[in-house]
Amino acid sequence: MASLLFAFLFPYVTWEQAAGCALLLLLFNTLILPWLGVDLSKPPPGPLLNKGGDTLNWVHVGAFTIGLDTGIILYPISVLALILLYRSHLHTAAGAWALMALGDGMATVIGAAAGGPALPWNRQKTWAGFVSFAVAGMAGAYILTRWIAPTIPSDKALMVCAAAALLGAALESLHLSLDDNITVPLVVGAFMFCAYLVERSALHSNLPYLGRRVVLAIAVNLAFALLARAFKVASRSGAICGFLLGTAIYLGYGYKSFLLLFAFVFLGSVATRVGFAKKAARGVAERRGGARSWREGLANLLAPAFLAILVITTHHEPACLIALVAALAEAAGDTISSEIGQWASDRAYLITTFKLVPAGEDGGVSLVGTAAGFAASTIIMGLGLGLGLCGPYRFAGPAIALAAAAVGNLLDSFLGATLQRRSLVTNAMVNFVGTSVAGGVALGLALHLGL
Repeated sequence: MASLLFAFLFPYVTWEQAAGCALLLLLFNTLILPWLGVDLSKPPPGPLLNKGGDTLNWVHVGAFTIGLDTGIILYPISVLALILLYRSHLHTAAGAWALMALGDGMATVIGAAAGGPALPWNRQKTWAGFVSFAVAGMAGAYILTRWIAPTIPSDKALMVCAAAALLGAALESLHLSLDDNITVPLVVGAFMFCAYLVERSALHSNLPYLGRRVVLAIAVNLAFALLARAFKVASRSGAICGFLLGTAIYLGYGYKSFLLLFAFVFLGSVATRVGFAKKAARGVAERRGGARSWREGLANLLAPAFLAILVITTHHEPACLIALVAALAEAAGDTISSEIGQWASDRAYLITTFKLVPAGEDGGVSLVGTAAGFAASTIIMGLGLGLGLCGPYRFAGPAIALAAAAVGNLLDSFLGATLQRRSLVTNAMVNFVGTSVAGGVALGLALHLGL
């Protein structure tokens, strides 16, 4: 947490200098800290756990073996990533850094000291730790935000920091195999960046259109959810989740944004049914007869729903619409490539090594599946272009949406071949990352180009 004091110098340094200091912190944590307080007399028998529960990886350095806590490496890496991603918005980088350092630190100290009732979704965490994370993280993020960017209204900064702190506390409290030094700052940083784009004047300008749109959104999505349940496209939980997130997507740009959602669901449902018996015989077919649950719904639609809300709450409507198209194009591409690839062949290639693996293996790709996925992403992009959702630009908007979708699909396969194969993340988490990255890349490029 002491390194967080450096964030107070952000107003007086360039982002290059800040990134250089983050690199120095990484070198210090990697080369110096592992030598402190470690018995170097003999190699330990294998992996151990430190007091915080993080895995210690034993690394051989010359004649010695040292215990290297992954957290002390991932911490400065996250700081460096925040600075590089938000180099023009260092208050966002500092706010997410404060949440990671102060929030996590206070949750560990106070949670262990106070004890008390455990969280219902994770019995290893307590409400005391959860509240401590939220309060300390909010305070630190707010102070640094106001110090680095005093032009941001205090009430807006407080609301953003409070919401980000609750999100960070929720992420930290989940039972995830991934280190929270990675998950918390990256997710919270992206949320804070988008939240600072929100303007009350943008929402007020859209209020005249939202009255009727809300009614239509509820009616259309309710009918859509009932049909999805009747045709066994979604389970009960999937239909409820789809109704809620679909309503948010409809609010973004009315029937036009909903048509993108409908096209994604339609393409995915058709691809799931193609050769279903053959895929079931191989053991790679979707469970529940292909009906999607709330997990699949959240993984594929949470990011598009968030972007749809940004459409009506920011003054960057074209950029947010391009990002919405990209996120749904990625979701369609991932779903169709998986379903068609598993049907067309019983073999695939692991994306990291190109080693032959059975179809349906995490991280496995095939030529037919990849082509089908790219075609699906292109269809969604083309529909968005035809509906006027890719901005008033002849090439830039569609190219950004399609390229961002491809990046998201590539990352999805890479994470499947690395983290998912090691059971560090679930398929739903990988899908969520894919759609979020596609939307984030598209939004960032569109804003950078002034679209």
